[in-house]
Amino acid sequence: MRSYQPDLTPPWKKSAPAPEVPAETDLVVEEAVTGFCGAVIRCEKTAEGPTVTLEDRFGRCRVFPMAPRGFLLEGKVVTLVRPPAGGPVRPTRTASGSVAVPGARARVARAGRIYVEGRHDAELVERVWGDDLRVEGVVVEYLEGIDDLPAIVREFSPAPDARLGVLVDHLVPGSKESRIAAQVSDGDVLVVGHPYIDVWEAVKPASVGIAGWPVVPRGQDWKTGVCRALGWPENTGAAWRRILSSVRSYRDLQPELLGRVEELIDFVTLPD
Repeated sequence: MRSYQPDLTPPWKKSAPAPEVPAETDLVVEEAVTGFCGAVIRCEKTAEGPTVTLEDRFGRCRVFPMAPRGFLLEGKVVTLVRPPAGGPVRPTRTASGSVAVPGARARVARAGRIYVEGRHDAELVERVWGDDLRVEGVVVEYLEGIDDLPAIVREFSPAPDARLGVLVDHLVPGSKESRIAAQVSDGDVLVVGHPYIDVWEAVKPASVGIAGWPVVPRGQDWKTGVCRALGWPENTGAAWRRILSSVRSYRDLQPELLGRVEELIDFVTLPD
């Protein structure tokens, strides 16, 4: 008969059990060993045990074993477990990857604003960051072009409690957009941009179901040229609806746009 051997490990040296968290789709976690951070896209049973596949914001995917205490959620150690089969699943993340706040009311609008160039830009920002913007009380407006930006900034009268952020298409050295943006210089104004001719290109081609965005010869209307090259009807409104419908979350957008929009949101919501 085996004798009982008491556990003499001091209480402060014992590891507390980590909470178990269902690995629901779109839950964003960090793998504890490698530091890889991404959203859950699937769980699978394997001969070595259950695994979870994470996708980071750049579209890179990695598979990890669902080991005890193997992940960090909001900086805290957790154990991922397979989600229960069936039943409604409440989203844990917004389309931008932020923590969802169920039942949160829209905040009263701040004095600060974010301006984007056109309606398509505004609709894309709303599609991905809309929940975040309502929680933060940030209003997005569109300029219908950048030519009048200096006058718009003067009229807006930015201040520490009313910052202005501007997102510009095709903001590359030597472009018309860069020259106009250079005229706007103020500590309470932030002008950022992406390198794409139009915000259409900021959507990943794979999400739209195409091999890549075509090169349109100079002198042609870019959007019409894209429709023509892809064999789509030359109806840019219908083309945009097709593109926008393919965007479900931040993972469908290029990082060059993601970083800039988040930079603007941070800028206009900084404490006074």
